[in-house]
Amino acid sequence: MTIRNKKKVIKRSSPDQINKQSATSDFSLFNKKTTFPIVGIGASAGGLEAFELFFEAMPPDSGMAFILVSHLDPSHTSILPELIQKKTSMNVLHVADHMQVQPDHVYVIPPGKEMAILNGYLKLMEVSGSRGTALPIDSFFRSLAQDQRSNAVCIIFSGTGTDGTLGLRAIKGEAGMAMVQDEKSAKYDGMPRNAIATGLVDYILPPAKMPEQLISFSSYMMKGSGDKIHDEDDKIQNALQKIFILLRSSTNHDFSQYKKNTIFRRIERRMHVHQIVDITSYVRYLQESERERHILFKDLLIGVTSFFRDGTAFELLKEKYLPVLFEGKPDEYQVRIWVPGCSSGEEVYSIAMIARECMEMMDHHYNIQIFGTDIDEEAINIARAGIYPDSIVADVSPERLKSFFIKDEHTYQIKKVIREMVVFATQNIIKDPPFTRLDMLCCRNLLIYFTQDLQKLLFPIFHYSLKKDGILFLGSSETTGYASNLFTCLDKKWKFFTPIASANSPQAVPHFPLHTPLHQAMSHKQTTHPKVFDEFKTQKLLKSIIAQSDLPACVVIDDQANIIYIHGRTGHFLEPAEGEISTNLLAMARHGIKTGLTNAIHKVLVSHQETVIKGLHVKTYDGLFDVNLIVRPLPDFETGSSGIMMVIFEPVSSDLKPQAKHAVTREHEKGDEYEKLEHELQYTKENLQSTIEELENSNEELMSANEELQSTNEELQSTNEELETSKEELQSLNEESTTVNSELQSRIDELIKANDDIKNLLDATEIATIFLDINFELSRFTSTVKNLFPLKYTDIGRPIKHFSSTLVDVDLQSLAAKVLEDLNMIELEVNDNKQKTYRMRLRPYRTINNVIDGVVITFEDITQIKLIEAQLEASSFSFEKKLTMMSKVFMDSADPIIIEDLGGTIIDANSEAINSYGWSREEIIGKHALDLSPKENYDQMKNALDQCLKGTSVRNLESSYLHKSGKFIPVLLTFSLLSGKNGKPQAIATIAKNYPAS
Repeated sequence: MTIRNKKKVIKRSSPDQINKQSATSDFSLFNKKTTFPIVGIGASAGGLEAFELFFEAMPPDSGMAFILVSHLDPSHTSILPELIQKKTSMNVLHVADHMQVQPDHVYVIPPGKEMAILNGYLKLMEVSGSRGTALPIDSFFRSLAQDQRSNAVCIIFSGTGTDGTLGLRAIKGEAGMAMVQDEKSAKYDGMPRNAIATGLVDYILPPAKMPEQLISFSSYMMKGSGDKIHDEDDKIQNALQKIFILLRSSTNHDFSQYKKNTIFRRIERRMHVHQIVDITSYVRYLQESERERHILFKDLLIGVTSFFRDGTAFELLKEKYLPVLFEGKPDEYQVRIWVPGCSSGEEVYSIAMIARECMEMMDHHYNIQIFGTDIDEEAINIARAGIYPDSIVADVSPERLKSFFIKDEHTYQIKKVIREMVVFATQNIIKDPPFTRLDMLCCRNLLIYFTQDLQKLLFPIFHYSLKKDGILFLGSSETTGYASNLFTCLDKKWKFFTPIASANSPQAVPHFPLHTPLHQAMSHKQTTHPKVFDEFKTQKLLKSIIAQSDLPACVVIDDQANIIYIHGRTGHFLEPAEGEISTNLLAMARHGIKTGLTNAIHKVLVSHQETVIKGLHVKTYDGLFDVNLIVRPLPDFETGSSGIMMVIFEPVSSDLKPQAKHAVTREHEKGDEYEKLEHELQYTKENLQSTIEELENSNEELMSANEELQSTNEELQSTNEELETSKEELQSLNEESTTVNSELQSRIDELIKANDDIKNLLDATEIATIFLDINFELSRFTSTVKNLFPLKYTDIGRPIKHFSSTLVDVDLQSLAAKVLEDLNMIELEVNDNKQKTYRMRLRPYRTINNVIDGVVITFEDITQIKLIEAQLEASSFSFEKKLTMMSKVFMDSADPIIIEDLGGTIIDANSEAINSYGWSREEIIGKHALDLSPKENYDQMKNALDQCLKGTSVRNLESSYLHKSGKFIPVLLTFSLLSGKNGKPQAIATIAKNYPAS
């Protein structure tokens, strides 16, 4: 037998009562944060099992509050609170609007709602957007981070998709704690896997092991154990310097000029996670653990970023400042924008989308070049890929998702047209040179982490980098501060600035790296070397190769025919073109080789094979030269061009002297020569005309085919969008269905167990019982019925009148019909053809909602009782012998019998009563009869005893008797008055029949 630990019983309050209590203290709690951790738990498909395992292991007095957010079907009433309540003795409540969060309570989001928290009060809102785009976990986690900051804890359980990932980032950004279910124990690992991929998770554990770690972390944090980090303590300062040195040696980045409060919070949080009391011990742990150095580095770099953060500022940028910046610029003008501290790229892509929308609005095209930089290489790699979780739908409008993103299963990827506008690179704003000649510099929510000294060094760099009419875009919490002499404020609220011209005192070129205190301490050990550019290396390598080969005059060109390098004397073949200086080979080619040169270059670009054209006549002022033209493809040499070629001018004769001019001795050239030239010209014209006509026909066919393909493409795009929408909705529906299925499966398991209990109870009573439905068809029966009716379990559903029985003169269907008509119980004594007597009872079958749904018929074998009664009546025994006989009947009876005095105190009980109720004879004697009855039956029992004392027997009273284990057993009671030898009442006998509640 399994013995379960008793759980503490807590008096539960209804949601309405809690709301009334919380409403009275609205004003007193305004802006007041809770003093206990609030744990947000998110789950989707497969989350029910994780919830149950978690709360089975969670003590009811942890001092924390738990808020469960799951993907629920809005059309289905959730039974999640009832299922969770069976696993914990904490109050489990469906959230109602404006419900105050209290410790040691569990709150469950209702279906079809989004939830937020404000000053410790839960707020419910209608779901915005379509069913497939709802992200309730992300939405609540973000709200929890903003409201509770370091008191916030988030846990992500099983589920598909990426919901919860962005919310986890927000909680970590406020120095909260994050736990995630390990992928092996999750039925669906999509949500845990995406959360773990952020690299920000503190603990990765199975649900059953989370409570222990959570309590340990919470207790350590609430006690405030360990060193409290502050500036004044020399010990702390010394340890901080060592931490900075360890981080710099591991990551090559200096954090000594970051704001101390930020550094303190992150280090304290890591000490809490590892439960390290002393900061010097944490320094030692950092020295020993490379992984901890990496995690602390990531913690210090948490980029709390999102698409279009502060949406009003971006709309202002689009509607007001970018049009002014673009105004007057020619088409194809290169707009240069720099976003330092770009993290995973959301802000960079937001600006790129805004810039493209602005260009479309102005009907102009500019060459937008946006540089996104950050010191976190992992974040830069994410930004380069441009792939983000589908939870970004909370930040990006459907129109922009359609225009600028490609939807995958659980992700969105930035389209190529936007990614081509952006270049990402790892850069340390403190150490590395800045980008210059910028039209806009967007540095939002980065400076707030830097000290004022470092900000003073950075603003002159920003001023130097921007053009005179450029824009500086800062975060809403930032300002130019001491650099107000360098910038003019355009918008105080959203922090747009423009540089102040410094004609009288031009800004000096800044030197890098900037000299931070930690850098200055080590600067004497460092030396710098000038940078050698790859272009110079390439040209030097090219010159060396050509110089060592025996080549005639030649040039190296790119795929645009621009000259990269010249070898030998090319004056006979090339001459400067008229007008602006140009180094294009085709512009400089002399008459006679330009056409052949154009064709040869084209062939090489197409075929990537060497091409030779022989016998070209180069015309110069001195006469004609015969030359062979060779165009040869070359390797790339890492110059950044993909079509490097060498053009070789090979003279036909060994000397380059021009051919002698023919003296004009005759008045005109030979006639046959002119005729030949005219024929060639005519042939060329005809071929050209034919080629033009064929080209026009091909163009028309291509245009027609292109229009058809465009139309087909538009239809396919429309179909694809519809399919994507349907897919999202089906995925959401599938997750909700999985959750509902889990709840229903849990309920089915309970019903199966209850059904087994009922079956065993009915079989244990050994009372033949038949259940008929409203049409008098069999719905259930006990095995004992087979002694009266030849029934099999395959007979369920057949009318009772189809079966014969051993009963004599009994019409069950007629009696059952009378019960349904009168709704009263019928009790009869009936006989069968085997000389047995039964007490037959028919009563209405009532559902839990008190609906009549059939008839219950029971047959109690009273053959022995009737036989004893007959023997007693026929006997002429003396009173003493009768008393002896009755005593034996009393002790050997198969029914529980209790003897009470006239006041109701128990004076004896037979063996069956002792066995049935679990009390020993010593324990039960002396109790009052009412002590064995439930309180609601006191009046009924007292009336029965009073009637019995008046000489009226009470039969078949429905009640319950208390078992020693604390359970109440349903019974049918018969009260009889016992008289002494003189006929006076002496005691009351209570005979019980164990009987299942109908």
